[in-house]
Amino acid sequence: MQTQFIVIEGLEGAGKSTAIKAIEFWLNQREIAYAKTREPGGTPLAEELRTLIKQVRDEVVTPEAELLIMYASRVQLIETVIKPNMAQGKWVVGDRHDLSSRAYQGGGRGISDELLDPIRHAVLKGFKPDLTLYLDIEPKVGLARASARSELDRIELEQLSFFERTRQRYLAIAAEDASIVTIDAMQTIEDVHQSIIDALNRAYP
Repeated sequence: MQTQFIVIEGLEGAGKSTAIKAIEFWLNQREIAYAKTREPGGTPLAEELRTLIKQVRDEVVTPEAELLIMYASRVQLIETVIKPNMAQGKWVVGDRHDLSSRAYQGGGRGISDELLDPIRHAVLKGFKPDLTLYLDIEPKVGLARASARSELDRIELEQLSFFERTRQRYLAIAAEDASIVTIDAMQTIEDVHQSIIDALNRAYP
């Protein structure tokens, strides 16, 4: 089977770290070599950009500036980590990818597709995940989980309405894209784990 790029997506507190462990379990069972990445981040430069974008600051970060930093980080990761690993025969498991920008900056921040799409196409050049598992959770529940876990970053401190808009964009895009599988993240951890395994088994029988 060709190398695959699998991405986990979802709001804060949706359980992405746990989901990635489920994917790792599935890959290890099949003795498939893989690499893990996260966005923003995943390379030394991209991690610096992650700090810039997530740091709480007095200065207002414009939606457009936030969007461009996200894509700068993303293209650095794609070209220096994701593509080289796949060229070596490894699958890649990503904690977030392009769908995050479409949901957070497009849905949450209200950036139009007229601005977002040309940037996406210029940077990604058609590169996309083979499979995306979107963990769907009610924003109020996810944020409660996230705040109990650690101190919230600049984006996590946004109003609830921001995350509600982000969730709606996630759901709308997932409904139109057959490569995106929606997982109910309101289930127990065990049921989420099983849903992910089931989705992987369907995608790669």
